[in-house]
Amino acid sequence: MAPLKVYGNVFSTATQRVFACLHEKNLDYDFVNVDLSTEEHKQPPYLARNPFGLVPAFEDGDLKLFESRAITLHVSYAYQANGTPLMAEDKKMPIQSVWMEVEAHQFEPTTGKLVWEVVFKPMLGMTTDDEEVVESEKKLEEVLEVYEARLKESKYLGGECFTLADLHHLPNIQCLFGTPVKKHFEARPHVKAWCEDIMARPAWVKVIQKLSV
Repeated sequence: MAPLKVYGNVFSTATQRVFACLHEKNLDYDFVNVDLSTEEHKQPPYLARNPFGLVPAFEDGDLKLFESRAITLHVSYAYQANGTPLMAEDKKMPIQSVWMEVEAHQFEPTTGKLVWEVVFKPMLGMTTDDEEVVESEKKLEEVLEVYEARLKESKYLGGECFTLADLHHLPNIQCLFGTPVKKHFEARPHVKAWCEDIMARPAWVKVIQKLSV
């Protein structure tokens, strides 16, 4: 069988999401670096893999996918027997699905803006929009209050087991824990414990190690 192949960039949070899933499933894969600095992702060869010109793109034999959450879903279902079970049991799946939607539609839009403003803009020599940061931090506070209430009820968002609902959060949490925004997570004991737990997972540690290679 043709190997699994990831086209992306190690600094891309979406690519990191796919890496994390593959490592949780103990799957070998080939990584093809996409040079964002030269806009390789906007050139025809890459656009044939992802027509929106974003990373990552993914191949599993003849199957070609893009969008990181779609990729992690495929990997979790197609390789259920490998590594960590990332999908909840049938009766608990609706709850996991709710929190996967929350991550995509509440957490990601807010934290994504913060990651851009306080992590990537300084890295690229750009000026941070302080008003955007203040507004996004206020929204993050509201989102994290909901998370704190949920995590008082269960160890993980989908229940008592780690699932994709938790994994999808990892890249943005990791980025923000290296900034003053970390205080909003640490101010909520259940959120703080959850963040520390998922960031310490061996699969995620392997992803972080890629950044220093």
